[in-house]
Parts: sequence; structure tokens; C-alpha cells
Amino acid sequence: MFTGIVEELGNVASRDGGRLRIGASTVLVDARIGASIAVNGVCLTVVELGDAWWEADVVEETYARSALGALRVGDPVNLERPVQVGDRLGGHIVQGHVDAVGTIVEPAPDLRITVPADLLRYIVHKGSITVDGTSLTVARVHDDGFEVAVIPHTAEVTTLGHKTTGDLVNIELDVVAKYVESLMEGHAR
Repeated sequence: MFTGIVEELGNVASRDGGRLRIGASTVLVDARIGASIAVNGVCLTVVELGDAWWEADVVEETYARSALGALRVGDPVNLERPVQVGDRLGGHIVQGHVDAVGTIVEPAPDLRITVPADLLRYIVHKGSITVDGTSLTVARVHDDGFEVAVIPHTAEVTTLGHKTTGDLVNIELDVVAKYVESLMEGHAR
């Protein structure tokens, strides 16, 4: 489980088939083989560590369901270690399980993103949403997506300040909304 508070802006050091090497420093402080690290909101498992880098094996399913497949060597990525018991929950509950890939229509600071129509029921004004692993608050809901206000600090310390129109981003919906829907559907049966 993550919080959506990006700890570090790393970079794609190399990509060899399913093996992804990420340049980093902060998230490596207590990393070990088998640990989880979120990359642009996608929970990946550390399979190898080195000096200022770590590697993960990314399966085709993950590439197909996220924007990780569009990454190129040198691209910046948002990195976050999982929350530990006793940590502050500064963002919201984030699982690292991408629900969809969105497309940027308008870049930050008034970041507007289109998403598949079937996700719109989970997106609410002033609700939480995760964009490339960054916990944000929905400012407006549109017929084809949503808008968030990205403050200068967030634009500077995450990939969101580097994104432009047409770029793909990973979207994770608020898990609480999905659980409520699931419970209500089960109750109605």
C-alpha cells in the first residue's frame, strides 16, 4: 500500500524486454530484493539492486494495462516506497494497481485528463485520484474525464510538471469508492 506522496523523481536507466532498470537514490535507502516500489503508480518488485539503481521484471500484462510501456530511457518517473505501520498517510490509500491509462488534454497547472467512460462513476468532485502515482484532489469532473489543480511544488517534484498534451498517465481510482460499489451490489442481490 502506498500514499501517493512521491518521494523521488527517478529515471529510466535501461529497458531490456521485461527488465526495467530505474535510477534512484532515496527509495533505495532501505530497499531489498523482494521489496515493492511504485513507479508512476505501478507497484513493482525489486529483483536486483546496484549503486543508484534497481531493477524490476515487468510482465506484458502490466505493460498493456499501464503507461509503463511508453517509457523510454532517460524518462523521469515518480517513485514511492510502500507505507509502513506508523507512517503518516499524507495522500490517500493507493494500491499501486492501475485502473486505466488516461490521456492528458491540458497540462499542469490545470491538468485535464480523459479516461474511459466506465471509470467516470468513481470520480467525484473533491475526491481523491492517483495520476502517475501522485495523490491529487479532483477539481472538476467532465463528461470524458477530470481536472486536477497541480501546485507548483507538485509540478516540480513529480513527472506531472513535465507532461504535455497527448501524454499517457496511469490512473488509479479511489479504492474506497470501488469497495462501496462492490458491497452495495452484493447487498442488492
